[in-house]
Parts: sequence; C-alpha cells; structure tokens
Amino acid sequence: MDQTATIPVVGEKALAKQVGPRFYADWTNNEHRARRLISEFIGTSGLTFVLSGGAAILAQYGGAPLAPYQYAFILSAVSSLWLVTAVYFLGDISAHFNPAMTLAFALRGDMGWPMALVYFVVQLSAASAGSLLAAGLFGRGGNLAATIPQAGKLWQAVGCEAVLTFGMVLLVLSMANGPKLDGSFVPIAVGAYVMAAGTMGGPFDGAAFNPARAFGPDVARGDLSTYWVYPLGSLIGLIVAVAVARILRGSAKAEEARAAMGTPLDRAA
Repeated sequence: MDQTATIPVVGEKALAKQVGPRFYADWTNNEHRARRLISEFIGTSGLTFVLSGGAAILAQYGGAPLAPYQYAFILSAVSSLWLVTAVYFLGDISAHFNPAMTLAFALRGDMGWPMALVYFVVQLSAASAGSLLAAGLFGRGGNLAATIPQAGKLWQAVGCEAVLTFGMVLLVLSMANGPKLDGSFVPIAVGAYVMAAGTMGGPFDGAAFNPARAFGPDVARGDLSTYWVYPLGSLIGLIVAVAVARILRGSAKAEEARAAMGTPLDRAA
C-alpha cells in the first residue's frame, strides 16, 4: 500500500495543489515577490519611524518629563495605530512586519524558507531605515524608543519577550486559520494586542516582541549590546506558539499559506 497517499498536504504545498499550475505562475513570479518585499519594507520602516520619531519628539517637544508607564502607553498607542492602518492597506499583499511572524509562518509550512530569509533581511533593513530617518529628522531623544532591559535582568527580559511573542504569534496564526490576514478583524486584534502588551511590558524591557522593532532603534543609536535578548526571546515564544497553534487549530491549510503569502495581481490566464 502506498503510504504517501495518506500524508496530508499542508501550507504552501496545499495552496499549490489547490491553485494548480497557476500557483507557480502567480505566487512564485518575481513581480509578486517584489510586491511582498516592498510591502514589508513600508510596514516595518513605518513602525520604527513612528516609534523612534515619537520618542524623540516627546523628549524634545513633549512639554514635561513623562513617567515610564506614560511613555510606554503613548508609544504603544502610536505603534498600535500604525499597525492597524498598515495591515488594513497592505494585508492583502504582505503584512508580517516582524521576523518572528515570518519565521512562524515558515515553520508551519505556510511559506518557503528562501523567501522567509529574504523577508528577514528586508525587515531588519527597513527597521533600521525607519529609525535612522527619525533620528535624522528629530534627533536621538528618548533613545529613539530603543528596547532596553532593566539592569541585571537580561534573562527576565528574555522570558518577558518569549511570553509576549507567544501571544502575538498565536493570535495571528489563529486568526489566519481560515480568515485571511487582511480580514476585517485582524488589524484591530493586532492593534489591541500591541497596545495591551506594549503598555504592560514597555516600562520593563521596551516590549518589542519583534526583533526588527528592537533592531532599528539600536542601529540608529549605535548600541547593539543587549539586542540579543529580543531575537532569543522571540524565538522561544514563536516556537511554542506554532506548537500550540497546531494543537488548537490543526495543520496549516491552503488558506493559511494564502494569508502568509498575499494575493498576487490578477493576470491573464
């Protein structure tokens, strides 16, 4: 008996099977790949620009010093509103804006590893560009919203980032299980989570739960000494989230791959 016939096809392979020959013409063509990368650059650079710019403007023009929780609340609101907006207008193309989210999709089989690696490069470059632009325009006040762990609590910060990333990745994977990433409720849910987690964790370690968001301000201010905390914490959190999502929702289907890989432009058959 052929055992391979009973192995379920999941993720990107399920999408390829569902779409048929058009999959290779549409989802793997260079034009669509370029659109996805441009979308990721806009969304990720915008995130670090509004965060770094917001921090610098608050420091220089805010009118009075802010308590850490006030600072975290304001920057969480700024980033949440940007993400809601960006996912609404870019979600049908690509709206990861976070290497942890991209890696989670790749681990689940929703997108291929070569494209995921290119995503990482674009996301980190975009995050650096956003923070550098903000620094050039507004100065380096407020540490450009850099994520800095409390002294002597680096491993606690790793744990915090793992927990916050777990929640973020599980949220998106769960909502992408059926609805597309540009579904009407996904941007609102993402914004709400970022607002809650950022306000709670911001005074402790900056609450990045996004290695690109942590990378951009650190590059712009020239200090990567504690950056390792954020990718390590995110890696732990996303691995657990992918495992839990599989238990809760089952294997990825074609719809999940569609959410991770965006919608190609309509092309003539």
